[in-house]
Amino acid sequence: MADARARHCLTGVSTRVFAEFEYQTKTSWSRKRRVIGKAEVMASGDNPRFVVTNLPKEGFADDEDRERFSPARLYEQFYCARGEMENVLKQQVLDLQGDRMSTHHMASNQLRLWFSTFAYMLMERVRTLGCQGTELARATAGTLRLKLMKVAAQVKVSVRRVYIQLSSAFPLQKLFRLCQQRLSALAEPTG
Repeated sequence: MADARARHCLTGVSTRVFAEFEYQTKTSWSRKRRVIGKAEVMASGDNPRFVVTNLPKEGFADDEDRERFSPARLYEQFYCARGEMENVLKQQVLDLQGDRMSTHHMASNQLRLWFSTFAYMLMERVRTLGCQGTELARATAGTLRLKLMKVAAQVKVSVRRVYIQLSSAFPLQKLFRLCQQRLSALAEPTG
């Protein structure tokens, strides 16, 4: 941590230093385990993290990339990716009610879970394809739902078209229109 703090003081930018060591608890672990330590100093303060792993630092015998389990890569590519996966599950549960299993029948609960998963997949496509390069490019499913889908609008249906008229006071009109145009362009047949 002292090395990271010194770098931060000299450069003024966030600094990370990785280290690894073996550790064994006094009673609960039967053997020593590999621990990856990350010391990060940011403007907002220190941010230390530790990851316990059983992945070998020299990799496996048939690995093409023997350095893939080095401390920095193990933390950034494996541990952080796992955290991102948990964030996706949290979005599905909190924003799209993926944990709502309110019947006694497995089939109906499974159907609800499928609907929630399908809703997340749609929201993910709206975010990556429709909102790319905008302020909502990294938004959660709940934020997308709140800002783009829970919008007061007047809908008129004719034989050939569906007209959606947004209020002129809607603050995200341009973003909504851009997202709608991008998604509509995906549906157009290419010739």
